Amino acid sequence: MKIFIIGYMHPKLDKRVSRTVSSLSKSHEIIYQYWTDKEEKKYQDGNITYIPIKYTKGTKGNPFKKLINRRTLDKIICDLVENEDYDILYMHHFLASRPLEPFKIAKKRNKKIVYDIHEYHPENFLAELPAIIGDLKTAVLWHLFKKQLKLSDLAIFVSGETLNDVIDKVGITKDKTFIMPNYANFILKPDIQKKQKEIVLVGKVTRKIEDEKKLLNILINKGFSFKVIGMDSQEFDDIPHASTSFLPYNEMMEELSKAAFSLISYNTVKDRHYKNDIFALPHKYYDSIAAGTPVIVKESFISMAKQVEELGIGLVINPSNIEQSVEKIQKAYENYETILKNIEKYQKYFVWSQEKEQEFLKIIEL
Repeated sequence: MKIFIIGYMHPKLDKRVSRTVSSLSKSHEIIYQYWTDKEEKKYQDGNITYIPIKYTKGTKGNPFKKLINRRTLDKIICDLVENEDYDILYMHHFLASRPLEPFKIAKKRNKKIVYDIHEYHPENFLAELPAIIGDLKTAVLWHLFKKQLKLSDLAIFVSGETLNDVIDKVGITKDKTFIMPNYANFILKPDIQKKQKEIVLVGKVTRKIEDEKKLLNILINKGFSFKVIGMDSQEFDDIPHASTSFLPYNEMMEELSKAAFSLISYNTVKDRHYKNDIFALPHKYYDSIAAGTPVIVKESFISMAKQVEELGIGLVINPSNIEQSVEKIQKAYENYETILKNIEKYQKYFVWSQEKEQEFLKIIEL
């Protein structure tokens, strides 16, 4: 069987996308389109045909101008969907200026369509738009999202909460869906001896932590330190901290493993009820547990908060309630050894494994 994987604007080594390429290539021929900002040519390695498409990100102008500038890129990908030989079309995003076209082309060609939904698309796409225009955009995207899902043979979600929320609105049946969180690559056993009294924020995309800065400043005065792993941003200039630039995955995990806590409390956009945050199970969450580091999770992040409380692998806070949050973190540090034992007990559920890969392959091949 031949599978055409559309990475769209994801780089070649994007963790989630490249995992599907690696897993599916073990038993199938793969055509893999990915984004690059360099001059690269199509090439083949084993049973994977790589199709890099160059596009310059960071186009200046409003979001609609950026959308218009995607048209040439999207046309190239649609032509590939129309002309390449494949049995399954695996979409890791939709094309910004042609959101339905690849789905329609593949359906017309009687190909199976797999839609891997990394984010809560109706809210995530053009998230920076102002409120009134943003509400209109979300309504339009929901209309398109429903059509995309109905054209798909299988929809893959990152969390059960996202899946259930979408099912309530769209009405697709669960037999057409699969949940695949952003699993970590490997486990680092918790080692209390190498732990520093440090709270880290990890990720290559800058997150806003206005609500958390007062909390962190108090904790710094109580002997904690704060480190930002993977980004060097002016966003953190008003708080004492250390930082690293973007690190290769293994180095990032090693750095993360030394921290006492991983902070997963932030705002991606102004809306504190942004579903792409509250229903997410992001890489930084799975990587933190796999690295043996307890997490501090914002209580509105429903998917993560539920797991953290059930498994005892960290603590849940309301960052706007500073006094209570400081007390919770200090108490967790006093009971730190118990939390580490829980993490070691449950780490295997947060890491990609042969069993999870076989389950994934089985659902794709049905």
